[in-house]
Amino acid sequence: MAFNFGAPSGTSGTAAATAAPAGGFGGFGTSTTAGSAFSFSAPANTGTTGLFGGTQNKGFGFGTGFGTTTGSSTGLGTGLGTGLGFGGFNTQQQQQQTTLGGLFSQPTQAPTQSSQLINTASALSAPTLLGDERDAILAKWNQLQAFWGTGKGYFNNNIPPVEFTQENPFCRFKAVGYSCMPNNKDEDGLVVLVFNKKETDIRSQQQQLVESLHKVLGGNQTLTVNVEGIKTLPDDQTEVVIYVVERSPNGTSRRVPATTLYAHFEQTNIKTQLQQLGVTLSMTRTELSPAQIKQLLQNPPAGVDPIIWEQAKVDNPDSEKLIPVPMVGFKELLRRLKVQDQMTKQHQTRLDIISEDISELQKNQTTTMAKIAQYKRKLMDLSHRTLQVLIKQEIQRKSGYAIQADEEQLRVQLDTIQCELNAPTQFKGRLNELMSQIRMQNHFGAVKSEERYYIDADLLREIKQHLKQQQEGLSHLISIIKDDLEDIKLVEHGLNETIHIRGGVFS
Repeated sequence: MAFNFGAPSGTSGTAAATAAPAGGFGGFGTSTTAGSAFSFSAPANTGTTGLFGGTQNKGFGFGTGFGTTTGSSTGLGTGLGTGLGFGGFNTQQQQQQTTLGGLFSQPTQAPTQSSQLINTASALSAPTLLGDERDAILAKWNQLQAFWGTGKGYFNNNIPPVEFTQENPFCRFKAVGYSCMPNNKDEDGLVVLVFNKKETDIRSQQQQLVESLHKVLGGNQTLTVNVEGIKTLPDDQTEVVIYVVERSPNGTSRRVPATTLYAHFEQTNIKTQLQQLGVTLSMTRTELSPAQIKQLLQNPPAGVDPIIWEQAKVDNPDSEKLIPVPMVGFKELLRRLKVQDQMTKQHQTRLDIISEDISELQKNQTTTMAKIAQYKRKLMDLSHRTLQVLIKQEIQRKSGYAIQADEEQLRVQLDTIQCELNAPTQFKGRLNELMSQIRMQNHFGAVKSEERYYIDADLLREIKQHLKQQQEGLSHLISIIKDDLEDIKLVEHGLNETIHIRGGVFS
């Protein structure tokens, strides 16, 4: 059947298989024969096992905000698969199925869950495998395995051992984080495809990717595949957000709902073709309804203590945008750490781009301000020139004519104003006085500004230290001079006594 969003019921057709051309993208441009038509006039039914039952249809995902691993897991650990019957334009939805699974899934059979809990309690508290004191050691070993979240707990010869996983209530390596909830509506038609390829490969082969996805959708000419965004993920993976636009015969167009497009991608033959293109995970990017959020918050995930879950809801910094997410095991913690590092790098890259844009804008602003100042000067010059031209033109126009009454009145007014300005005790004297005061203030201000100086604290400390050393040197030099003077006086006194003695002998 052909791929058609608005085909009436009963239409059918065949999709011819196209040969896979040789390309460097590893699968782009290839297509296989579709076993059934992609028509939104018939509902795409998916199997469910209950509200919290496990299911193969995992249509809901939070993208890298909640983190994606590999396979068909979702970052939040939930799958909200919907199969919508859509009959094209102006038709009603026929059927909608929603399932919740993943980390929030719980066993559907109450007796099995009860027996599992009883066996776990027996393995941890009172194993009867050996019948002696070694059972106590085995109980401690089982407790250690349960705390670690791995291994098997043997407790009875007639009952199989308990398989300890990280989801068991006794596992200690658990925490609760927060992830952003998507705010896109189903009408936006955003579907996330996670490719096991690098971002550079995806971007270099983006056109081939769009053509390959169009072939996967049946090659219908009324459909157009558009790429909303491309983002790098850890472990050399890339997230591609797409949406499909359907054009009707009357010229109008609309986006295909995300749940409808995802239901088509989850079909077995379509999923195989996507895997050949390198797709490891597909999910819708739609917001949760208040009922779904309430359902998720009221039921703690498997293995998470209800008290810790309640405290996580209380500690939520923004309950309108964030939702608590369980982190079980070191792998989940490492994955979130890688996602956070990746987002940090993207934010830093964006900040660098913004910084460069701001620097460029500042340069442009400086150039623009200089040009504005130049244009202002040019405008002033042109205004004066225009005024001079008008004056000369008016003089030539009035030449040979007598002065008119209005002109004479204007001349008298101007003479009166000129006389008032030139009067010594009127405006001219005051203006001269104000000009003198302004010149004096400018002069004193310039002198004061020249005398003002500031010394750095470190430089002032060095000057003080230098002056102190100079003072100490001068003090030491003065003391030496004093000692020398005393020595000179002593020598002089000795010479005087010697001369006196010699004079008495010769006399």
